[in-house]
Amino acid sequence: MIADHRAENETMTTKTPPPSPDDPRPAASGFGRHVGNYLELAKARLAALVVLTTIVGYVLAARGSFDPTVLGMTVLGTTLTAFGANILNQWMEADRDQRMERTRNRPLPAGQLSRPTALMWGLASAAAGLVVLYFGTNRLTTALSLFVILLYILVYTPLKVRTPLNTAVGAVCGAIPPMMGWTAATGELELGAWILGGILFIWQIPHFLALAWMYREDYARGGFRMMPAADPDGSATGRAAFVHALALLPLTGALAAAGVTGMTYLVGSQVVGLGFAALGLTFARRRVRLTARRLFLASIIYLPILLGLMVSDMDDRLARLAGFGISPAARPVAEVAPVLPAVGK
Repeated sequence: MIADHRAENETMTTKTPPPSPDDPRPAASGFGRHVGNYLELAKARLAALVVLTTIVGYVLAARGSFDPTVLGMTVLGTTLTAFGANILNQWMEADRDQRMERTRNRPLPAGQLSRPTALMWGLASAAAGLVVLYFGTNRLTTALSLFVILLYILVYTPLKVRTPLNTAVGAVCGAIPPMMGWTAATGELELGAWILGGILFIWQIPHFLALAWMYREDYARGGFRMMPAADPDGSATGRAAFVHALALLPLTGALAAAGVTGMTYLVGSQVVGLGFAALGLTFARRRVRLTARRLFLASIIYLPILLGLMVSDMDDRLARLAGFGISPAARPVAEVAPVLPAVGK
């Protein structure tokens, strides 16, 4: 699962005042308030990115021929488990969220919802998602989802107040959803799934480090031990962001080498990757809010472009549509690079 920093709104929030008795606008119904609080606790926009990467993993593994029912169950189950993990994360961090400008107006720290209610919603959502995945996909996909939930809640969340290494653990959570999509389609963890997971893992590091640098003082108020807390001048933070952005170039290229995607994707991924790495270098050299913000926004733009290139050029199909024939990259993954053993269903 993509960690809670994934695609965070980097603007400060302000608490909405209660409606005036003279306000002609109707007040939200009790049901509407509950739905709104649930979606905010679940970080629905962040979960949407998790679901997007899961869909891409499924589509790439299915090679354009897939079962709509299985895909639908995969999407539903992943959405519910992502919602559940996010809610449980906020339930655990409510007191710390209250200290931070960016998070103090969330439903729990703002007092719009009780902690027992949030706990109930989180557990119910996570459990429902696992049930959907178990009956709608397979045991391997369900096991991966359960692993992400436990890692996110029992390891990542407590580590956020102890060590900057929490970023790497959170990145593992964000790397697994596309692998879940792959296993939902095939029942196995093949080479392509591992590469997809690696891409998501590496992408999260510069994405979050840029965010953590912009809000280093706010994170410090909340007691969170992000890398900037142990790196006052930001030199290590900048280097780490740049190195990981640069590492995306060979890793994204590996997807084409494995036969999952084609030459159009390969060229496109390297072009956008070079631009992303250049912004990482700029941030490493000049660690100010402007360069961090540019890197953060670029990371949000970079990932959908990359995922779009993957799906549009599966098996080098763009080249074949243009009449250039089938390239070696179009051969099945197992024929091109049987590097990792498949994990059974």
